[in-house]
Amino acid sequence: MLRLYDTRHRQVEPILPVGARALRMYTCGPTVYRYAHLGNLRSYLFADLIRRVVERQGVRAMVCQNITDVGHLADDAEIDPLGEDKVLAQARAEGRSALEIARFYEDAFRRDTGALNLRVPEHTPRATETIDLMIELIIKLIEKGHAYKGPDGSVFFSAESFASYGEISGNRLDALRPGHWVGGVDPRKRFHADWALWKPAHRELTWDTPWGRGFPGWHIECSAMSLAFLGEHVDVHTGGIDLRFPHHEDERAQTDSAVGHEVVRHWAHGEHLLFDGRKMAKSTGNVVLLSDVIDAGLDPLAVRLALMEHRYRQQMNLTWDTLIAADRTLNRWRSKVAEWAESPSKPIATDSSTAIQSAFNDDLDTPLALRLLRDLERDPAIPPGSKFETFLHFDHLLGLDLSSAIGRIPVLPPGAAELMAQRSRARDAHDWPESDRLRDALAELGVKVADTPEGQTWTR
Repeated sequence: MLRLYDTRHRQVEPILPVGARALRMYTCGPTVYRYAHLGNLRSYLFADLIRRVVERQGVRAMVCQNITDVGHLADDAEIDPLGEDKVLAQARAEGRSALEIARFYEDAFRRDTGALNLRVPEHTPRATETIDLMIELIIKLIEKGHAYKGPDGSVFFSAESFASYGEISGNRLDALRPGHWVGGVDPRKRFHADWALWKPAHRELTWDTPWGRGFPGWHIECSAMSLAFLGEHVDVHTGGIDLRFPHHEDERAQTDSAVGHEVVRHWAHGEHLLFDGRKMAKSTGNVVLLSDVIDAGLDPLAVRLALMEHRYRQQMNLTWDTLIAADRTLNRWRSKVAEWAESPSKPIATDSSTAIQSAFNDDLDTPLALRLLRDLERDPAIPPGSKFETFLHFDHLLGLDLSSAIGRIPVLPPGAAELMAQRSRARDAHDWPESDRLRDALAELGVKVADTPEGQTWTR
């Protein structure tokens, strides 16, 4: 069974008990006010890999991924951030309504995730369409003494009411400093680390509540949605490493306080993506979009392959050279699969398959899995038909569409694949006369062979 690094427990552990037949996973989705960059998409690839691995093992995955179209403020560096709603700010900048902006970038996000072969979640609730769920949850938190109303129609969560706050990020309440507020600590709060569940306002995207008109805090939406769509027991909650604090700390406190027990069994986070050595962020001007990759003439699935060259919880430095190399590998593998498809079918390579599956199960060690596939590709002792079956078997996890070139590119004539394999073995043994003889034999079949650092290539 799949094992992942649990951020809260600080160790790698199985994400499901033995014999479990279903996985409930919540994934923090996009704030739809701009295009998702490759760093954002890496987090969603992480969740997609979890889903693919467990489904391959006969486990049904039920996934909820929210769409934040209200409540996420432009300055979210503090535990109770001040600033303007990101969607509203972008709407003003583009001269469109907030919902027009949200739907436009939501559609763009779905196109990007589709191009990366990310499976569609069962539930994709929007914040603006689930306000009632949030209001009901806030009422419950007030009734249980975990939240209180401010004098201006705001509602705050009482951080001190949740004793284990900080277990995910390590940021304990007694070590947190007061956030920025004109004139000092926000006078509406009972404790400086309390955060807003509801914010009073009269503008676009506000709703009436028992305590006044306003809009929800960012953190409350994930608590409300996970409980409504996945229930009171969630196996895995994923997101980027930047969401550990305050977002996931606040979410855990809200959700657990509402139901009275630990709701999420495992918290798992993906690391930052650098590009050319710098963090990918709008503030640094170092943003690369999937559309940029496509405009450069590269297959979008080359991004998927390139990201899998590093483990999800390792910081990764992506470059254009890396993407170009991944695109070459992707095209080579598709050509190889199309070539192997012409050979007699053989059973999956058992030893290689076991090792590759173990790599996926071991905290999604995708770099090792890819190295093992490259070894399999080059191994002259494994029949082409076996390579074909093994590569396509694992493409269910890789999601690279490796079968897409079958029947669409020139293939070797009958008998040529075996001669190619024999020649590869002869070259490994430095039997140059035999290698030359086999080259001539292939030429008689109409196959021209060339030797490259990555092995033999051929043309008709």
